[in-house]
Amino acid sequence: MRKSGVLQAEIEVLVPFFDVDSMDIVWHGHYVKYFEMARCALLDRIGHNYVQMREAGYAWPIIDVQLRYMRGARFNQRIVVRADLVEWENRLKINYLISDAETGERMTRGSTVQVAVEIASREMLLASPKVLVEAVERALL
Repeated sequence: MRKSGVLQAEIEVLVPFFDVDSMDIVWHGHYVKYFEMARCALLDRIGHNYVQMREAGYAWPIIDVQLRYMRGARFNQRIVVRADLVEWENRLKINYLISDAETGERMTRGSTVQVAVEIASREMLLASPKVLVEAVERALL
């Protein structure tokens, strides 16, 4: 089991037809999209989403993605995607769990790592900007 985070967000997705392949299961690359959807919900919960990141002068590129598939999702299946914030002071690390909405069966897990890059200079920072750290601290209250 992956580490639980200090803050979480969950979304529900009804798997659309255009996400499945000829084997009637979700094409492997779409799981990253589901992670992104849950990550956006988590960043909204923190109060520091991608728009606010850009307005603060920072981009947050993904530098690492990890995925472990246990069972493929199928067309018209309801899945729950959970995003857990596990690191934020030096980088943004989020763990994910995708499960069947009806049974709770674990289907896919993974993580992403993002780093702050100052937009003006294009330099990567070794610590998260104060604006993000403060947003997380506010969300934790």
